[in-house]
Amino acid sequence: MIEISPQRRTEILDALRRGTVPAQGLDALAVGLDRFIDTFDEELDRVASGAGVFKAIRGEYGAGKTFITRWLAERAKARGLATSEVQISETDTPMHRYQTIYRRLVEQLSTSTVRTGGLRTVIDSWFFALEDEVLAGGDVDPNDGDALTARTTELMEQRLAEVTRTAPAFSAVLRAYLAATNAGDRPVADGLIAWLGGQPHVAASVKKSAGIKGDLDHDAALSFLAGLLTILRDAGFGGLVLVLDEVETMQRMRSDTRDKGLEALRKFIDDLYEGRFPGLYLVITGTPAFYDGAQGVQRLIPLAQRMHTDFGGDPKFDNPRAVQVRLQGFDLDALVNVGARVRDLFAAGADHPDRVMSLCDDSYLLALAQAVTGELGSKVGVAPRLYVKKLVGEVLDRVDLFDDFDPRRDYKLTVADTELTVVERNARAATSPDDIELEL
Repeated sequence: MIEISPQRRTEILDALRRGTVPAQGLDALAVGLDRFIDTFDEELDRVASGAGVFKAIRGEYGAGKTFITRWLAERAKARGLATSEVQISETDTPMHRYQTIYRRLVEQLSTSTVRTGGLRTVIDSWFFALEDEVLAGGDVDPNDGDALTARTTELMEQRLAEVTRTAPAFSAVLRAYLAATNAGDRPVADGLIAWLGGQPHVAASVKKSAGIKGDLDHDAALSFLAGLLTILRDAGFGGLVLVLDEVETMQRMRSDTRDKGLEALRKFIDDLYEGRFPGLYLVITGTPAFYDGAQGVQRLIPLAQRMHTDFGGDPKFDNPRAVQVRLQGFDLDALVNVGARVRDLFAAGADHPDRVMSLCDDSYLLALAQAVTGELGSKVGVAPRLYVKKLVGEVLDRVDLFDDFDPRRDYKLTVADTELTVVERNARAATSPDDIELEL
C-alpha cells in the first residue's frame, strides 16, 4: 500500500463517502492503469520540454475517465507542471466559447502547492523570476526600485512579444499589475488579476489603469492561454495539463451549438499541433458514442480524421501512444481490488484496524460487490462509485465505530433511486420499458 498522510487519507475517504472522485491521492486507489504509466510519463516529459500533446480518452460511464484524468494531473504536478480541469456544459462552458473555457481554466488552475485559483501565485512567481534575472545581469542597483521595475517590465515585454502581437491587452494588464503591486494598491492589483483571468464585471476604474476596455472575448482567449503558458514556463513550471471533461455533452446541445463546439475543438487541436501552445497537454474525455456516433465527432469529418484510432482488435493490444485511448471499465475482480485498497486505506487510520480487516475481508468485499452490481442490473461497469460509497459510509465506518456491528449479520444493502445518477438508475433491472429513464 502506498504511504499516505493522515490528512490525505481523510480527504480521500470523505470524497468516497460522498460518492465523488477524490481530488488527490489517487495513486492509492489506482487499479488497471499500469499500461498507461510509461506513455503518460513520456508525454508529460515531452510537454515539459516545450511540446504540445493531445489525448482523447474514451470510456463508458463508470470506466474511470474522471479518475484517470485526475490521476494524470497528480503525476503532472509531481513533475512540476500545473493542471486544470474544465467541465464542458451547454450553459456554463460550451466548447465554442473559448473565453468561458479560459475563465474556468484559470479558476481551477492548480499546482503542487495551490489547489485552485493559482493564477496570482504563478504571476507573482514569474515576476520574482524576472527580477532575479534582471539583478543577475548586474546592471541594476537592487535598491533602485524604479530602475528594477523598468527593466523587469522591459524583460516581460520581450518574453510576451509573440502574445502581444495578437493580444496586446495581456501585457498591458501585467504592466499595470506590476505597477499597482509595487505601489501597494491592492484593490487595483486584485481587479487586474481578475480581468486577466477572464472574469467579467471588473470595475471600469481598474480597467482604465491598464488602458483597456470591455471584457475578455472569444478571439483573445486562446492568445491569453498562450501567454499563460509562457508565464508558467518562465516561473519554473514545466507546462500545463488541461482536461476538458465530459465533452460528450455536446451531443445533447442544439445542432448549431454542437456544430460550433466541434469546430472549436478541431481548431484548438490544430493550433496545438501547429505549435501555438508549447507546454500544453490537452486531454478530452468522452463516451464511445461521442467519438463514434453521428451526433459527435463523426459529424465533423476533419475532427474525426484527427482522432481516428482502430479499436477493432484485442484490447490488450491497444496502443497507449495513440491519439485516442480507451478504458475497459471494471470487472468483478477489479471492483474487489479497488474495495481492498479502500479497506486497507481506511484501516490504516481506523480506531480498530484489526476489526476492519477481519470483518471486511476479501470474501466480504466480493459479496458486497456482487450485491451492488446485482442492484444495477449486473452491470459492473457502472458500479464503482456506488460500491465504494456504500463500503466506506455504510460498512467500514460502522465496523470501526460500533464494537458489536458485524456487516454480514447487521447490514443489508439498500439502494434508493434518489442516491443514483441517471445512468445508474437506468442500469437497474427494469421490469418494463416504462422503468427506463432517458436523459434527453
